[in-house]
Amino acid sequence: MTTKQGLEGIVAAQSSISSIIDGVLTYRGINIDDLAENATFEEVVHLLWYGNLPTRKQLDDLRNQLAVNAQIPDELLAQLKAYPKNVHPMAVLRTAVSTLSLYDDEAQDMSREANLRKSIRIQAKIPTIVAAYARIRQGKEPVAPDSSLTFAQNFLYMLTGEKPDEIAVEAFDKALILHADHEFNASTFASRVTVATLSDIYSGIVSAIGTLKGPLHGGANEAVMKMLEEIGDLSNVESYIQKKLDNKEKIMGFGHRVYRDGDPRAKHLKQMSERLTKLTGQPQLYDMSVKIEEIVTSQKGLKPNVDFYSASVYNSLGIERDLFTPIFAISRTSGWTAHILEQYENNRLIRPRAEYIGPKNQKYVPIDQRS
Repeated sequence: MTTKQGLEGIVAAQSSISSIIDGVLTYRGINIDDLAENATFEEVVHLLWYGNLPTRKQLDDLRNQLAVNAQIPDELLAQLKAYPKNVHPMAVLRTAVSTLSLYDDEAQDMSREANLRKSIRIQAKIPTIVAAYARIRQGKEPVAPDSSLTFAQNFLYMLTGEKPDEIAVEAFDKALILHADHEFNASTFASRVTVATLSDIYSGIVSAIGTLKGPLHGGANEAVMKMLEEIGDLSNVESYIQKKLDNKEKIMGFGHRVYRDGDPRAKHLKQMSERLTKLTGQPQLYDMSVKIEEIVTSQKGLKPNVDFYSASVYNSLGIERDLFTPIFAISRTSGWTAHILEQYENNRLIRPRAEYIGPKNQKYVPIDQRS
């Protein structure tokens, strides 16, 4: 057997959902640059689930289904209010999505039609959960979803209680598109491993959320914002980063296992970061980020990934740092559900082997003879 630590470079299955070939990311064969510049998140959701961009009627139908399913059960809302206020929102999201399954009459229906309906419900309700808990822990009442708003508009509205302006919606929608899917990343693979046992779709999403929670996956942009806050000023960047590099500490938001010439998603968020930080009077966040990029790229040869500039984008939208990863989950749910549906369609239990490196030819020693 050939051992690959972290399964690096191992092809585990075939997929028609997204690809990373020669550093180019596509969803269903469409370049991410094309989608980021022209599509809406709802169009991308349809593309990932059904394999094609929607017609006007299909898009209207999907938007309507997401809107009418955004409300969460009263029982879950009561639970959110009872949760501790000082826990990480990803822990809340993981628990809440598991709870959602208890209120879904089709939770155990494994037909493709039922799983598509559940995908819509899960995609619709996750933003409501995140926004509701964000307000509850601040001592505010949750804001009910508004079915007249787009997906991106509605989340920002539920989070703040105010209708968002156009540039905020544009920035958030673009971030959702860029984070929607990324081939067999850790959380997507975890979801596929779970449902490959023929467990239900909610179990797959809970597995994915638990995987995304880690700082080496979804938590990276949160760590980037923490770093920017610690640096505080452009004049401190060089000494702060140099100290980390000298101590061989990891600079979060840089490098990616599957990209050698830079993450193609990063440039879109870099442009949005420059624009938003100027509008919000925080250009130092962008300037510090650019300076960090210059130092790390020149000394380590590493380029920013999607997490690096998304930190300053989300901060400029008034989003608290520990909500960055739950927002990642809101977007990536579209990809997770697409992969779960694909796994069900051509399922085989995922069961890799391990190379044993422990002792051999040992004998059982009776307890009284053990030293």
